[in-house]
Amino acid sequence: MDVGLIGLGKMGYNLALNMKEHGHDVTAYDCNEQNVKEAEKDGLTGAYSVEELVSKLKGRKVVWLMVPAGKPVDTLIDDLLPLLNKHDIIIDGGNSHYKDTLRRYEKIKLKGIDFVDVGTSGGIEGARYGACTMIGAQDEVFEYIEPLIKDISVENGYLHTGENGSGHFVKMVHNGIEYGMLEAIGEGFEVLEKSQFNFDFKEIARVWNYGSVIRGWLMQLMEDAFKNDPKLSSIKGIIHSNGEGLWTVQEALELKVSAPVITESLFTRFRSEEDDTFTGKVIAALRNEFGGHDVEKE
Repeated sequence: MDVGLIGLGKMGYNLALNMKEHGHDVTAYDCNEQNVKEAEKDGLTGAYSVEELVSKLKGRKVVWLMVPAGKPVDTLIDDLLPLLNKHDIIIDGGNSHYKDTLRRYEKIKLKGIDFVDVGTSGGIEGARYGACTMIGAQDEVFEYIEPLIKDISVENGYLHTGENGSGHFVKMVHNGIEYGMLEAIGEGFEVLEKSQFNFDFKEIARVWNYGSVIRGWLMQLMEDAFKNDPKLSSIKGIIHSNGEGLWTVQEALELKVSAPVITESLFTRFRSEEDDTFTGKVIAALRNEFGGHDVEKE
C-alpha cells in the first residue's frame, strides 16, 4: 500500500520503518528537514512539504498523521483537505481526545474524505516491531486499510473497535488504566525501599515476572530500569501527565463511574511536578498546632 506518513518523531519514524519492512511504499514528511533526510537514508521516500507528500501518493491516497494531539492535527487536516480527493483517507494515529476526533470526522466527511482514528500502544519498540492498535472507522474504510494495520501490529494485536472516535476512546481508557498500574508498581517498590531489608529490586522485578499474578511487560521494563540504575538514584521522581489520564478521569465523572485508582494516580503526577505545595504547608502547620508535630523550616 502507498502510505504518506506525517510526523517523524520516535513513534512516527519507527512506524514508518515498520511499514517499509512489510513492503509498503512510505513517503515521509516532517517539519524538521533533518528528520526527512534521515528517513531517506533509511530507504523511505522523503517529502519536504505536505503538498509534495500528497503528490507522490498513488491511487486512493492514505495519509497517516503521527503528530502531537491538538492544534497540530487540526492544522494538518486543514492543509490536507484541499489536496485530497473523494474517498482518500486521513488516519490520526496520535493520542487525540475522542471528542476532537468526532468533531474532525464530521468536518472531513463533508468533503467526501474518509477518516480513521487509531489508538496506538506498545511504545517505541511496538511502533518498530509490532504495535497494539485500536481502530475507529467505517466498515468499508477499515476493510481497505486492514492489510496495513495487520502488518504493523503485533500478532492478534489489532481491533476494529467500531465507529469513528471509538479507537481513540479505547486508547484513552487504556492510558488511564496504565496510570493506575504504574502507580501501584511505584507504591509497591517504595514500600520495599523503605523496609528494613536490603532488597535487590532488579531481582524482585525479575522473579515477579515469572509466574506471578503481576507478571508482564511493565515488570520486565522495571527489571531493565533497576539493572541500569539499581536505586534509581540518577533520576528525579517527576512524572509528567500526557493528558489521557486526565481525559479518562473527566469521562468517568461525566459517566458517573467511580474510578478512584486512576484519579489518585493522576493527582500523584500533578504532585510530583512540585517541589513544595501550600497544601503541604497548611497540613504541616495544622499538625504542629494541634499536636506539636515538628515542621521542616525553609
